[in-house]
Amino acid sequence: MPVSILIPTPLRRYVGGARSLAVEAATVEAAVAALAAQSPDLAGQLLDGAGKLRNFVNLYLGDQNVRVLAPTLGEVPLKDGDVLTIVPAIAGGAGEVKLSRNEILRYSRHLIMPEVTLEGQKRLKQARVLCIGAGGLGSPLTLYLAAAGVGTIGVVDYDTVDLTNLQRQILFATADVGRTKLEAARERLTQLNPEIEIVTHSLQLASWNALELFQDYDIVADGTDNFPTRYLVNDACVLSGKPNVYASIFRFEGQVSVFDASRGPCYRCMFPEPPPAGLVPSCAEGGVLGVLPGILGSLQALEVLKLILGVGDPLIGRLVMFDALDFKFRELAVAKDPLCAVCGASPSITAPVDYEAFCQIRGAEPDDDGGSGAPTISVEEFHRRRSAGERLHLLDVREGHEAQIAEIPGAVRFPLSELPGRLHELDSADTYTLHCHKAGRSLEAYQTLRKAGFGRLQILAGGIDAWAERIDRTLPRY
Repeated sequence: MPVSILIPTPLRRYVGGARSLAVEAATVEAAVAALAAQSPDLAGQLLDGAGKLRNFVNLYLGDQNVRVLAPTLGEVPLKDGDVLTIVPAIAGGAGEVKLSRNEILRYSRHLIMPEVTLEGQKRLKQARVLCIGAGGLGSPLTLYLAAAGVGTIGVVDYDTVDLTNLQRQILFATADVGRTKLEAARERLTQLNPEIEIVTHSLQLASWNALELFQDYDIVADGTDNFPTRYLVNDACVLSGKPNVYASIFRFEGQVSVFDASRGPCYRCMFPEPPPAGLVPSCAEGGVLGVLPGILGSLQALEVLKLILGVGDPLIGRLVMFDALDFKFRELAVAKDPLCAVCGASPSITAPVDYEAFCQIRGAEPDDDGGSGAPTISVEEFHRRRSAGERLHLLDVREGHEAQIAEIPGAVRFPLSELPGRLHELDSADTYTLHCHKAGRSLEAYQTLRKAGFGRLQILAGGIDAWAERIDRTLPRY
């Protein structure tokens, strides 16, 4: 299939001045091989003795660096009309950064501040910030960075906009439901400020692509919602020497800090290990007040701008905790751990590891038994057996206020918080099916009952969410 390869100015002398070359290839690896065969002189500049891209050369498919799309170039497919761009390192600077008349007017409220001035705004324009996640935290973070004039904003996400996102993810509108978050984010941020560049990275951050991705940016802002990615972001920032502007949220509470191993502690210094699976529910399982990520994401944006401008006292070595119910901010000191596995004096982690194994979970929120080995029953099988007249005991371990949203007919309310004190109401000779919203709390209830001597237990896979999706579509999903 025909593919175009754009040749940058410094390399055109090796191809007779051509701006682009056409090759036939089904993968990036095949395209590189075809380019080498067609232009041996150019290949000598781009490839090493093993035929691999040299480290000072990047190759982009659209706006994605191919090195972060798959472990090998042979795994990156091409289609008719695709365009590959060669991006080599170029000696010399970009020249003096200038602001246009429109930019001076746009940023005028910055320019008159003695802490910013024209020179500070130029630093913002030069800066490159990578935002991990375009969700609750990523929405206000990217909006304020774009409005402030940060010149290049990278956004990593691979999800689509869902109706449940709109309660807190202010980057999106109702019309965006079903679109990819990156497509909608690029459109919204470009509308807000067409003077900046939005670089989208449609991928799941992984051990094999994080370091390559981070090298193109000055600062990384962590808006993730799960522990494997959070530890990956931390370790990759330490290993690549990038500051990590961190925030996390749950219900009415949030945390924010700046981890910069060159000047202070990293996330592992504070939390060497993640909590056990199920101990800390995700926002999907435990909920979050919609305005909370707006507050914490704005604080992240503030810390990013301070780092770029070099003003104020960044939150390095400090963790700020926010309690929205009491409206209290509390600051705690975080010390650098000399024994830290990644930033300590003798680190044991010198490259990204398997973070799913490290955290012993498969993702932010399980839809089944979380890989625990607990027996499960599908909603279809449960419905079939109950419809056939089989007597089945279904325990709803959600909290009482959730039952007001939706209930499976015949379920007995046994909130997880009340379970230890109500064990006497259950008969260990009976078989109980446990359900919650999806599966996280059902697994906790299963473990509690197992320890109490109940052996005839199973989990309704997917919980009431699966029931509403596949059995009774009149029930609302949440």
